[in-house]
Amino acid sequence: MRLRNVKNKEKILASSYYFISLNLAKENRGKWKKVFGNSNPIFIEIGMGKGKFIIENAKNNPDINFIGIEKYDSVIAKCLKNIPDGLQNLRIVRADALFIDEIFDCEVSRIYLNFSDPWPKKRHHLRRLSSKNFLEKYEKIFQNLVIIEMRTDNSQLYQYSLISFSENGYVLREVSFDFHHDKMPDVTTEYEDKFSKEGLPIYYVMCTKNIV
Repeated sequence: MRLRNVKNKEKILASSYYFISLNLAKENRGKWKKVFGNSNPIFIEIGMGKGKFIIENAKNNPDINFIGIEKYDSVIAKCLKNIPDGLQNLRIVRADALFIDEIFDCEVSRIYLNFSDPWPKKRHHLRRLSSKNFLEKYEKIFQNLVIIEMRTDNSQLYQYSLISFSENGYVLREVSFDFHHDKMPDVTTEYEDKFSKEGLPIYYVMCTKNIV
């Protein structure tokens, strides 16, 4: 996907109350409750895009703290422009998912993986956010129960993910091969809206794993 540049993106990021750089995020590891000033659960979305999903969830759930993770400055700038003033339970972190276990330490309650890059070439499969490499990282950032929700339009990524979750000790709690037909969600993503209008199925899974 070709990313369009956003004029003055550096200024937008630097002046935003909601934006947190990777270095500062690493300094906040294990201390995110202090960042938010409360002990509410922390839900994160890895690869949040323009932020429709995480912004709407933050607005609808004031008792949950939301953190969006995104690595592209231009995309983050677009997201920041969409956040309404006064949304205290939301932060946006500029980071690659590879650093996720350097940002959080046993303090996350849920991960959303929405329309992640499918990395279709076989040699790139370990880059998928549902691969064993990333699942091992996720287990380091949760308190005791790992909860992952995933949505995608890519059937190959979905099938791969179901197998990866199962092989790595996850219990598939909810599985849908046509999510909008089975259960229309309250909050959707930009990609989700686009694909649904085109008549494409949305694949969904929610899985859990107890960790000690």
